[in-house]
Amino acid sequence: MSVAENDVVEEERHGLSGNQLTAGQVLRRGVAISPELVRGIWVTLILALVATCGRILVPVAVQQTIDSGLSGDDGVRLGLVFGLVGTVAAALVVTATCSYISNVRLFQATEAGLATLRVKAFRHIHDLSVLTQNSERRGALVARVTTDVDTISTFVQWGGLLLVLSAGQLLIATVVMAIYSWQLTLLVWACFLPVFVIARPLQRRVSKIYASVRERVGEMLGAISEAVVGADTIRAYAVQARTQERVDSAIERHRRAASRAQMLVAASFTGGVLMSGLVVAAVVVAGVALGVDGGISLGELLAVLFLVQLFTQPVQMGTEVLNELQNAAAGWRRVIGVLDTPADIVDPGESGASLPRGPIGVRFEHVTFAYPGGEPVLRDVSLTIPEQARVAVVGETGSGKTTLAKLLTRLMDPASGQILIDGEDLRRISFANLRSRVVMVPQEGFLFDLSLADNIAWGREGATREQVVEALTELGLLDWVQGLPRGLDTPVGQRGESLSAGERQLLALARAYLADPDLLVLDEATSAVDPATEVKLQAALDGVTRGRTSVTIAHRLSTAEAADLVVVVDHGEVVDVGPHRDLLQRCEPYQRMYASWRSQTSQPVAAG
Repeated sequence: MSVAENDVVEEERHGLSGNQLTAGQVLRRGVAISPELVRGIWVTLILALVATCGRILVPVAVQQTIDSGLSGDDGVRLGLVFGLVGTVAAALVVTATCSYISNVRLFQATEAGLATLRVKAFRHIHDLSVLTQNSERRGALVARVTTDVDTISTFVQWGGLLLVLSAGQLLIATVVMAIYSWQLTLLVWACFLPVFVIARPLQRRVSKIYASVRERVGEMLGAISEAVVGADTIRAYAVQARTQERVDSAIERHRRAASRAQMLVAASFTGGVLMSGLVVAAVVVAGVALGVDGGISLGELLAVLFLVQLFTQPVQMGTEVLNELQNAAAGWRRVIGVLDTPADIVDPGESGASLPRGPIGVRFEHVTFAYPGGEPVLRDVSLTIPEQARVAVVGETGSGKTTLAKLLTRLMDPASGQILIDGEDLRRISFANLRSRVVMVPQEGFLFDLSLADNIAWGREGATREQVVEALTELGLLDWVQGLPRGLDTPVGQRGESLSAGERQLLALARAYLADPDLLVLDEATSAVDPATEVKLQAALDGVTRGRTSVTIAHRLSTAEAADLVVVVDHGEVVDVGPHRDLLQRCEPYQRMYASWRSQTSQPVAAG
């Protein structure tokens, strides 16, 4: 197995689900996914065929001009020559017009079809669970929606129609050549027959190599994007050299794969050019011999030579187009691989349940969850969270408390058991209804490259600036915002990098508050805030959670002290549930965690 083929096998082992569709099957699947690609295709093809047929008029006009207009029995006939030239000129104008219209139609259909493909791929990626998304590097996923689709665009807009027209041009050139000289026609086909024979195995080889190229592109984008996003960490640990080596290695692997592909393409194209030259030479020799015997006239021989050029051009171009087809097919396979990956978190849509607004009660019934290839991180969890209760979930690192939050917000589904909201299985509630009622604020709140006001308004569709100001006022954050250089219009930068970690978290909380959920899930959203801000924010959070059910993944046990109920998770099991004071009396794992936290804060342990 070659290096390129081995790379493909290795990538398919670790990437999203792939397939072994042939180029023809890929094209059929692609058209089924993006029907706009073939909308009005027959009109486009007819126009393109008219443009192709116009090329045949030139050889015919040359033959008639020489045999009848210049060297016929009646001598030179300028009227005939001028008439032929005028006819050809008019035909070329029609040909050019048809070619222009067909290209415009093709480009419009292609862009519409590829836009549909991008939208479907992007939406499907968002339908995949966090677990599935994490199995593929972000750069590779981006590549599937961008560069992989671009390879399809290049082929469809340039090569797809040309491949069809090349076949038509071969047929027409063959028929006209046969009318002039069947002997020379057989000679041309005999010379090119070996090219057609080796084309199929060569295309299979090209397909495998281009598959490797597409994989290397995704790997390279992943390495570069990580290096850009993680620039601060890279500088902080002085690992620029190692990071550069990693990026350079990815770029070098792409260079080698692309070079292998281009070498094969160059070899096949050069072979076609060489064969074309040999065919012209053979036709000249054989044509002169036929002419000496009176089997062909000078005009017919020149016409055949023109037709040979029309014959060899599609063969040369066809080789390159087929190579582009394999490149496009490799990209198409990767996009189809995304679309074929089952959406394990399925939105029931309009057929799903839609629960009315109001306080939410939650019940876990025998919930078990395990990451692929690992032991269960949650085992037979049964838990009831009352309406309007403020609940803190505590546990050692790796105990499963964050997994509990992801299951509650349906970023993942349990392997067994069910999670009920107001008595309804989470899996039966439509995403639109669920996301309006349940909001999660992660420990690292993601911010968009927009203004501060726009980031907060993202929490509620159609939110006005006045509502943003009102939310900040109620949270006690308006003074802080107004103290920024541009107030609400302050740009936050990519991923909020213009703000501190605490400021990013404040914005994430304000956004969640504006969303006005019935259930608020907090992954210790105040952990990145300085002590002075935490006091202020905690008071605001008390107002936010009042009248709502809230579940906080608590890394600081001060959160547990203020909660109505504390859920203690230990080694994937809920070992106890109750108020803070009760747990200090009876729950050994909680007593151990609380004592450790108190020792770190240099405070004596309360007896309860």
